[in-house]
Amino acid sequence: MLETGIKGTKTVIVNESNTAKTMGSGTLEVFATPALIALMEETCWRSVAGELEEGCGTVGTLLEIRHTAPTPVGMEVTCESTLVEVDGRRLVFEVTASDAKGVVGEGKHERFIIQNEKFQAKANAKKDA
Repeated sequence: MLETGIKGTKTVIVNESNTAKTMGSGTLEVFATPALIALMEETCWRSVAGELEEGCGTVGTLLEIRHTAPTPVGMEVTCESTLVEVDGRRLVFEVTASDAKGVVGEGKHERFIIQNEKFQAKANAKKDA
């Protein structure tokens, strides 16, 4: 049973593969907003994965963040998540990302608990229709 208060953390190093220039979200050699979003989502889903029933996972459904400061290549970005709401299958997390100089992004992320095989079959059926 999932309960509020579950925390997660994940750190990445800003490198050429996750810059705005490489990811197409801008022209600068700084941590890209799409990379920040991916880091936040991964931190959240990993934090609860071990608490789910066999065959279940989560999918992201809503992300409301602010990317407030740039992080250059070579620096680390650490994301911390806290599960703040459990409403049936709906999970809400607060997320904060920081580098050595302070917060670079923050917000809320919503995920839903799904049955992996059923969800994948539903997605695959789209191309067969």
